[in-house]
Amino acid sequence: MSWIKVLPREQLPDGHRRVVEANGRPILLLSVKGQLHAVDNVCPHMGASLEDGQVTDDGTIVCPRHHSTFDLHTGEVIRWSPWPPGVGRMLGSLSREKALSVYATRVEDGSIWVDVQGLD
Repeated sequence: MSWIKVLPREQLPDGHRRVVEANGRPILLLSVKGQLHAVDNVCPHMGASLEDGQVTDDGTIVCPRHHSTFDLHTGEVIRWSPWPPGVGRMLGSLSREKALSVYATRVEDGSIWVDVQGLD
């Protein structure tokens, strides 16, 4: 594992999110119901930012542009680009389903750490 310190824990209260940079890539940190999540801040469908995506009570994030839905724990695709009707289906079918990259997190010495192993 290759851990980097990204943010003091106090700067990410529960229910908030923040984009940080790790090895030159934008990582979205979320604090949801006391759990920390770190995912790529780029939807794998068409590269839209997930920063403004809706986080649901069941632990998913919805892309604000194309409405693909991903599990925050595993990155698994829950729903692939169902919107807008017609165009969304066409674009969704042209791009293969791809999971969202998820990174391990930990809190140590009052800071949030993210495992960036594999990030170049």
